[in-house]
Amino acid sequence: MLTDTAAKQAKPREKIYRLSDEKGLYLEVHPNGSKYWRLKYRYAGKEKRLALGVYSDVSLKRAREKRSDARELLADELDPGEAKRAERLRRQSLASNSFGAIAKEWFEKQRIHWSESYIERVQGAIEKDLAQLSTRPVHDISPPELLSVLRRIEARGAIETAHRVKQIAGQVFRYAVATGRAKGDPSRDLQGALAKPKKKHLAAITDPKQVASLLRAMESYEGTPVVRAALGLAPLLFVRPGELRHMEWAEVDLEDRTWLIPGEKMKIGLDHIVPLATQAVEILKEINPLTNSSRYVLPSARSHRRPMSNNAILAAFRRMGIPKEEMSGHGFRAMARTILAEKLGYEPHLIEHQLAHAVRDANGRAYNRTSYIEQRREMMQRWADYLDSLKTENVVVLPSSARSAT
Repeated sequence: MLTDTAAKQAKPREKIYRLSDEKGLYLEVHPNGSKYWRLKYRYAGKEKRLALGVYSDVSLKRAREKRSDARELLADELDPGEAKRAERLRRQSLASNSFGAIAKEWFEKQRIHWSESYIERVQGAIEKDLAQLSTRPVHDISPPELLSVLRRIEARGAIETAHRVKQIAGQVFRYAVATGRAKGDPSRDLQGALAKPKKKHLAAITDPKQVASLLRAMESYEGTPVVRAALGLAPLLFVRPGELRHMEWAEVDLEDRTWLIPGEKMKIGLDHIVPLATQAVEILKEINPLTNSSRYVLPSARSHRRPMSNNAILAAFRRMGIPKEEMSGHGFRAMARTILAEKLGYEPHLIEHQLAHAVRDANGRAYNRTSYIEQRREMMQRWADYLDSLKTENVVVLPSSARSAT
């Protein structure tokens, strides 16, 4: 019988040699000093070999235990070599069908459509908040198991994060269903199981006098040309901050004075047309020579291959002394909605169409990118003119016919 001391002290030779134990177990010593446990056995009349591991990662005692396990399989007329291969394939299958593996696969396919900040947010959710599910077979995860993970997030007071992580997990499960590795999405059964997040109203300035002060501060801001262009376009276009940052030259038609945002960039998932007022066209023409080599109208200061940082406008606000409680990048939408309705008299459905909200108009018609396009062109130009008049403290008084334009 082999001893642990003999195994430990076995020196390499010019050729491979063996140190035998008993019942087919032996240690194979290679010229480079590596030592491998092997089991010699017979199955169906043929002599075979089974690898049992590397010494000293696998001790003599453990090698003998593995030999015993193999001999039990032989006693049941099973080939231990085939059993080992089947187990390896089973583990590989489980690994490729684990929640973590599928989440990574889904993430890599989707990230090309996302901003840098959203990529980081989703990655954090998968690697941290959903880490407990990483090694679990996706088809075995039940609604209560997913809920227990979300409840941990909820328990630390991050209610909105818990809901966001639930949405991300749901997308992973639905991808697993689509690729044939799961039969359902357990997140669908958690409707109402989490506490409702408190609604937060994003800071916005809607009083014309305060808007005038804001516009003058923005116009005199001494920042980079890209940030200055962003500050000029934000109130004129009042799109979502992410939509503005990802604006591409290929989407802009300066002759037709339109910006066509493709559906994959929109919250409603549909193409959206933003008519460009004369003032917006002028800003775009000014910035074009500086950024037309980039895909993006407003590229990052670090790389023209990426859009401007989502913190650029907010940072500019802070440097201008405008606190976050007073104005946000999203606030231009509330500003436009309020003033267009209350001061300029435009009908709500026309404003909502320009805000790209998926609502039906007074006639029950659903959102369409070309709906009221001419009226929206006129509204966007009047809006730009109104903002100019605020900056010069010469507020335009519109005739009643214009105030009721639809």
